[in-house]
Amino acid sequence: MKTRLAKYISTSGIASRRQAEELINSGAVSVNGVVVNTPVFFVDENDKVSVSGHEITPEQDIKLYMFNKPINTMTTTADPEHRKTIYDVLDKKYKNLKYIGRLDFKTTGLLLLTNNGDLARKMSLPQNHIPRTYIATVNKHGEQKLDIARKGVVVDGIKYRPMDIQVIDKNNLRVTVTEGKKNEIRIVLKHIGCPVVALHRIKYGIIDLGKLRSGEILEIDKKTIDLVLKNL
Repeated sequence: MKTRLAKYISTSGIASRRQAEELINSGAVSVNGVVVNTPVFFVDENDKVSVSGHEITPEQDIKLYMFNKPINTMTTTADPEHRKTIYDVLDKKYKNLKYIGRLDFKTTGLLLLTNNGDLARKMSLPQNHIPRTYIATVNKHGEQKLDIARKGVVVDGIKYRPMDIQVIDKNNLRVTVTEGKKNEIRIVLKHIGCPVVALHRIKYGIIDLGKLRSGEILEIDKKTIDLVLKNL
């Protein structure tokens, strides 16, 4: 069965679908020894596909990891301001893993990593409505203010969907979102008068951080991965 070249590359785990298309357009991809520079190209299991001179194998076993991201680390492979990244914390054997979504510099907690670019893309898509749950620490809050965020708000012309907010105590809230807009919890809680002091993600879809300590990484079992794939 023929597969679109970009998808073939993404299922090898070396790039997302978009990154695969960029690699093809740049002339870095060859099929059976011939450079292909158009994404509109199809291959099958009998073709030899190479990226930057290295032959790839598609549909490798999907690996998924949970990582407890420490504070003051960037979710990126390299930071132009030379701040510490998650890959500076992780062991070198994990350097080729792709992060699923992002956590900002000050946000801690659950960050998922995978060897499969297509899975990373699908789990990051806003339209898949995957719930992410955080513990937000604030200086103060009140039900009337929180009800505003629970109904959804517009901030600086950007519409934010209703948030599921549960009060833990006078300074901590359990906040679940399904949209994944950049800094949405910080922006919305500041807008309603409850600015965030600290933010820690504890759950992404069905995956729970549990007692994993800061800076630690743990491989997720195949049964859980199969459930993740089934829910996409």
